[in-house]
Amino acid sequence: MAATVDQVVRPVIVKKVYEAPHAAHHGGAWKVAYADFVTAMMAFFLLMWLLGATTEKQRKALADYFAPTLVKTKQESAGSNGMFGGDSIVSADHYPHRAAQTGTKAITIPRDAKGGRKEASGKERDKARFEKLKQALAKKMQASRELRRLAKNVRFTETREGLRIDLVDEADFSMFVSGTNQMTPDAMRLLDEVSLLVRELPNGLIIRGHTDAAPYARGQGMNNWKLSAERAEITRAIFAQKGVGPDRFLRIEGVADREPYVPKNRFDPRNRRMSITLGWGRE
Repeated sequence: MAATVDQVVRPVIVKKVYEAPHAAHHGGAWKVAYADFVTAMMAFFLLMWLLGATTEKQRKALADYFAPTLVKTKQESAGSNGMFGGDSIVSADHYPHRAAQTGTKAITIPRDAKGGRKEASGKERDKARFEKLKQALAKKMQASRELRRLAKNVRFTETREGLRIDLVDEADFSMFVSGTNQMTPDAMRLLDEVSLLVRELPNGLIIRGHTDAAPYARGQGMNNWKLSAERAEITRAIFAQKGVGPDRFLRIEGVADREPYVPKNRFDPRNRRMSITLGWGRE
């Protein structure tokens, strides 16, 4: 009997499917690279934070700690030149850290370490002096009814040069008669008090005269440069009369309107001022 169609053996068809390999980003190499990037960024931002949150001396100490020549620069800083005749940090301590092993000193002691309390630096001493001066001037001005109304015209600013005392003009107060180097009576009284306090300090003085940007209108022989310089010289002369020694004066300058107190408005009356800067002392 002939086989039916259903009884015919059908061929088996095997279909092979080849899958393409995963894309490169499905692997793990990018994770390692990303982790390295994040670690580097974290270290960078940590460094930036340290630079912003530390003082210059602290940064110097950090730099010394990681300096490869630290041992050489710190020799004899551990008491070898002191009264007890100790060793320096490069000497072997001869104390076993483990069996049959001697080590060397790992502690770093600053060269100026002498035991006890460290003396204040020159800048710290100056800051203490300046703070006393500010308090003394504020007390004197509050004690005088005539000077009390001028307290708002005295400004203190710490700069890279030192403590700057600005005696600032206002709409109702001027250090000098307009367009001249003639000091007003109120300014004379104010400058007397400042000069008496400054006289007691050893710091050098920088005196600068400032004007606003309004052009000088009287005659051709005068301008804001010359006017600011003459006002600075008048201020120096008053300080000298009050007993400030000539060796204290470092610079007497007239800068016209080039260093405005109110940069956004060079015609503002507060730009007309006298600046007396007490310089930082040497370390």
